Amino acid sequence: MKNFRIEFKWALIFSAFTLFWMAMEKTVGLHDEYIAQHAIYTNLIAIPYLIIFYLAIKQKRDQYYNGIMTWQQGMISGSVISTIIAVLSPLITYISVYFISPDYFQNAIEYSVKFKDMKPETAESFFSINFYLLQAVFGSLAMGIVTSAVMAWILRRKPKNE
Repeated sequence: MKNFRIEFKWALIFSAFTLFWMAMEKTVGLHDEYIAQHAIYTNLIAIPYLIIFYLAIKQKRDQYYNGIMTWQQGMISGSVISTIIAVLSPLITYISVYFISPDYFQNAIEYSVKFKDMKPETAESFFSINFYLLQAVFGSLAMGIVTSAVMAWILRRKPKNE
C-alpha cells in the first residue's frame, strides 16, 4: 500500500473535485433551471480531470521513480488511480444524487420527456441511480485507462545516458 500512496491521494482529490463540480453545477442551475444546457457544460469537467491525471502521474514519476519513468510504469500508476476512483464512484454518485442534487433525476426526466421526445419509461431508466452507478464505475475505469495511457506517454522519461 505504501507504494501506491500517491495514487490514493490523487484518487481522493479526483473524487473530492467531482463532488465540488456537482455542487457547482447544482448552484448555477444546471440541474434545474438551466438543465437544457447541462449536457454541454458538464463535459467541461474533462479539462480538470485531465489536469488531475497529469499531475498525479507526474508526481509519481518525479517523487517515486526519481524523474525516470517508463510508459508502462506510468500506465500502471494511472490504472491504479482509475481503479480506486471506480471503487469510490458509487459513494460519490450516491452523495451527488441524494445530497447535492436530489431533484436532478426528476428534472432530467421531465425535461427529456417534454423537450427531447423521450418516452417516460426510457427517461426513467436512463436517469436512475442504477444506470448512473453503472456508468460511474465503468466510465471511470474506461476513461481513466485511456487517460492514463496518454498521460503516461506524455510523461515518460528515459535516463539521460540512453
